[in-house]
Amino acid sequence: MKFKVFLVLSFLGMVPVLAQNTLDIVVKDSIDKEPLIGVTAVLPSLDIGAISNASGKIHIENIPNGTYQLQLSYVGYAKLERSFRFPLNTTQQNQTIYLVPQTEEMEEITLVSTRSTRTIEDIPTRVEVIAGEELSEKGNMKPGDIRMLLNESTGIRTQQTSATSYNSSIRIQGLDGKYTQLLRDGFPLYSGFASGLSLMQIAPLDLKQVEVIKGSSSTLYGGGAIAGLVNLISKTPEDEPELSFMANGTSALGLDLSGFYSQKFKKLGTTVFASYNLGTPYDPADIGLTAIPEFDRFTLNPKLYWYLEEQTELLFGINAIWEDRLGGNMDYVKGEPVDNPYFESNQTERVSTQLGFKHTFNKQNRLEVKNSFSFYDRTIQIPDFTFSGYQRSSFSEVNFSTSTEDGPEWVFGTNLWTEYFNDTREDQSIALDQSYQIFGLFAQNVWQINEELGLETGLRTDFHSNYGALALPRLSLLYEPSQTLTFRLGGGMGYKTPTVFTEDAERLQFRNVLPIDIDQTDLERSLGGNFDINYKWVPMPGMTMSINTLLFYTRIDDPMLLESEGNGFYSFRQPNGFVDTRGAEVNLKIKYGNFKLFTGYTHANVKQHQNGTVSDFPLVAKHRLNNVLMYEKEGDLWVGLEGYYYSPQKLSSEETGQSYWIVGLMSEKKLSDSFSIFLNFENFLDTRQTRFDTIYSGNLSDPQFSEIYAPVDGFVINGGFKLKL
Repeated sequence: MKFKVFLVLSFLGMVPVLAQNTLDIVVKDSIDKEPLIGVTAVLPSLDIGAISNASGKIHIENIPNGTYQLQLSYVGYAKLERSFRFPLNTTQQNQTIYLVPQTEEMEEITLVSTRSTRTIEDIPTRVEVIAGEELSEKGNMKPGDIRMLLNESTGIRTQQTSATSYNSSIRIQGLDGKYTQLLRDGFPLYSGFASGLSLMQIAPLDLKQVEVIKGSSSTLYGGGAIAGLVNLISKTPEDEPELSFMANGTSALGLDLSGFYSQKFKKLGTTVFASYNLGTPYDPADIGLTAIPEFDRFTLNPKLYWYLEEQTELLFGINAIWEDRLGGNMDYVKGEPVDNPYFESNQTERVSTQLGFKHTFNKQNRLEVKNSFSFYDRTIQIPDFTFSGYQRSSFSEVNFSTSTEDGPEWVFGTNLWTEYFNDTREDQSIALDQSYQIFGLFAQNVWQINEELGLETGLRTDFHSNYGALALPRLSLLYEPSQTLTFRLGGGMGYKTPTVFTEDAERLQFRNVLPIDIDQTDLERSLGGNFDINYKWVPMPGMTMSINTLLFYTRIDDPMLLESEGNGFYSFRQPNGFVDTRGAEVNLKIKYGNFKLFTGYTHANVKQHQNGTVSDFPLVAKHRLNNVLMYEKEGDLWVGLEGYYYSPQKLSSEETGQSYWIVGLMSEKKLSDSFSIFLNFENFLDTRQTRFDTIYSGNLSDPQFSEIYAPVDGFVINGGFKLKL
């Protein structure tokens, strides 16, 4: 009897064992059909799984009868779920499953600056994009302006032009700020006199993305983009309404308040951005001069979208900024009585309009019309001198794009750019009045020759009212032999209209600067090219890496230089010679689990060739390192440590500045889906030019300022909160 019971129990115990199943599959890349090593396969309901071997094979045992979901995940690829019912039939065993590559760099980011409908990964022109979390993280550091957002990018530097008022300009690949074209949604709103203080007056909360094209790019939007262009792309109404607020305070007693609202209705849509920014005079070096000036700024940007029908959209927007800025003697700025104080006062009013019309005839044909008017008034005052003027600018463009399903995409267009500046100071003996008009015709073409090769070409002909006609060709080539390796080669021509509104003249507050004689000058013309290699790979399970190397060269003929006349006056001249920049940018990105490492290196060798002599261009760090280590737990917390190195810089005085490091710590914690707090320790090593060099000579009543090549504000803590409803 006992023996029979034992047999029955043994048989019943064997049933579950006999009911155990196995799963054998092979996982490959959907593009190149190569096996993937280290793919994680999990049956969540059973809490069992396995990892693919060198042949891409996955083997899972001890699976009971039933239906289960298999989850496949691999860093750099889209997750995949597949249902299996056990026991499997013979055709279901050893089947091949393909995973689709989906890295961060391959996100669907549609570019605006090139006027094409292509996404970032398949456009031949090299375009760098700051968007999404990266834009939000950098925006936390300086919520009141976009200096930090741009300065942390490889190959780009924001150069401070005033020791006391904080004015700054953009330098790309070591070239002067006047050679960078700054756009807002494709509208050139920040040129000429209006370029002064522009970086300081743009808050980032309403930006969707920032697009940067390096190298001669005047073919796209006309003159000014010799070093490159930066296009600030605003948010547009989405189906889901957005209401966002940001508040930020600093240890230097600064305050930034911003709000953004957008909503899309049936026929209408709107976005409204408003901000208030307050600066308190700050002197960390205790030398009696403001490193951060006193300022008070209000910004209002409302936009209205009218969706006439599904294929037609009309836009009208206004950007308005009012600011009072006062730097100089600390006691004077604070309102205390001071004998013969030095001060620098800036009062600005900036109003611009944007009008846009888009109509899509069908999938292949699209018409776009846009127009903007810009009104900019500014008064600069220092002891015994006042410079004031107003600039009136306009930009109008009509373009038509057409494409076929498998053929090239064409864009044809024309635009008109007008500039008018009126010097309104009392002494009109050396008034800096300037006006010109530029009429342009352009054609662009993007042709996907085959799966591996793409070609983009462009040709612009501009007719300048002061300098005649010129042609600007451009060419870019994309070669993508695999999903992991990309080559880009591009180049073009550019030009810059001679203008008195440069970094050098800004440092002088335009005092004793003589007007430009257009009969004795010519356009500054450039020729340049880039060669770019991008490689992505997965060295081990859970880790992705990418490395991008850019080689660049740009030459500017007949550069305008501001030189002293020896009698207290300054004039712009075009000596016989040229300026060129050559070098390399290297970007390495590593992601492992919740950690990200970004390392960038820039080598910029900028030379002045003048009358047979060659010299280093001033205020250029030949070697620069950008390093950011980030820990990010998605939807919860991110903490980042950043370090930036600048090599010694040659100054105009033939002296050499000191090398230095800037190190910072940034963090943000999400307390709910709609509320987060952030805290940043910027430059916590307190690197300041006033610690290892001087920023002026003489006395506080009449300081003679040195060139600014390092921070002057030092260690600053900022923190606040973001609310999104």
